[in-house]
Amino acid sequence: MGIKLYQRPKLEKPIMFVGWPGIGNIGIIAMNTLKGILKAEEFGEIESWDFFYPRKVCIRDGLLEDLDFPSNKFYYQRLEKKDLIFFIGEEQPTEGGGMYARGEKAYQMANLVLDVGLKFGCQRVYTSGACVSLIHHQMKPRVCAVISSEELIKELKKYQNTILISEIGGRGGGEGTITGLNGLLLAVAKKRGVESICLMGEIPDWLSGASFPYPRAARSVLEVFAEILGIGIDLSFLDKTEGQIEKIIESIYAKFPPEMKEEYDQRKFVAQTKPGTITIQAQIYIDERFKKGGDEGGERPV
Repeated sequence: MGIKLYQRPKLEKPIMFVGWPGIGNIGIIAMNTLKGILKAEEFGEIESWDFFYPRKVCIRDGLLEDLDFPSNKFYYQRLEKKDLIFFIGEEQPTEGGGMYARGEKAYQMANLVLDVGLKFGCQRVYTSGACVSLIHHQMKPRVCAVISSEELIKELKKYQNTILISEIGGRGGGEGTITGLNGLLLAVAKKRGVESICLMGEIPDWLSGASFPYPRAARSVLEVFAEILGIGIDLSFLDKTEGQIEKIIESIYAKFPPEMKEEYDQRKFVAQTKPGTITIQAQIYIDERFKKGGDEGGERPV
């Protein structure tokens, strides 16, 4: 188990952006998109041997070449005003089953990521994921933030379409949890003296178990990232994928029983801070169509 750095770029107090797959793949879409737009250059990785089972055996011309593991790679880019490090993981290490990180391996992974950040003088880390919320799918997803200190509240309030997770209705005392590595890294960073912020795009509760991505929320997160970095980002390339997903969602929505649709549509007309929940019967109807498993829900705040 270890870190492999192919080069040591000269970076000054870089900001670190970290992403893994999760609900709706909102965070990983946002991180991969930002990395690609900025043309960040790969400079290292975390070796996968002790974290994952191999996905397949690679063979060429009948000869065994190698084992294929999920990748865990570091990238960097130097902007005019800010130096950046990206860490993108293809899979979350987990113990005891489930899709999302838990156990000693997840804790080790989080610390290794931060080891690299601290080696280059990183003072802030961003993660991103999904905020399962009681919104209507036709509404623009907000970006819900969890921060490591009160000093960051004023800064977060400046960004468009962004609220603290405690400002969402139905969360008693502003409490909640973020499972998965996107939440774990936040806490580990704080423990090690690094400012940490998680920006989560809203996804309707009934879509949190769907097998398809939710790029509409990733767009909202990317808009905030662009504002943070002070750069312009053309997100028109998301239009096609977003349109395809919207057609799928609308086809499911069109088959809602009338009473369920009426209840759900109330979300479009009430303040987003106090939406109503869908009934147990409605959730059973939705769960049957998505065949949801027994996982705890990744970044789901509760």
